[in-house]
Amino acid sequence: QVQPVESGGGLVQTGDSLRLSCAASGRTSNNYAMGWFRQAPGKGREFVAGIRWIEGVTYYVDSVKGRFTISRDIAKNTLYLQMNNLKPEDTAVYYCTARASNIVTMMVDNWPYWGQGTQVTVSS
Repeated sequence: QVQPVESGGGLVQTGDSLRLSCAASGRTSNNYAMGWFRQAPGKGREFVAGIRWIEGVTYYVDSVKGRFTISRDIAKNTLYLQMNNLKPEDTAVYYCTARASNIVTMMVDNWPYWGQGTQVTVSS
């Protein structure tokens, strides 16, 4: 059973940066994809970024391209999301997720393993 655990959220101002981290224990192989989703108040959970764990190929939703960077440290078994030039519309609970396939999908139902979420609030 994979258990992602997020950290690094907080309250920042427009234009600031934050880095989220996700430690994912319990994996039995490296044939995985991991990703970040977010959920704003009153909205559904949306895909933000994903990465093929071994190949390092990355994917982003258009609204964060050029501002967010997803990466992983294989030795530390940790996923990151570097968020730069944050905007108020980035305010949401951010969730780390994993799936036992190296295919990254934007469909929330295709990701079985979820962390508890970390709040990111960007003030204007």
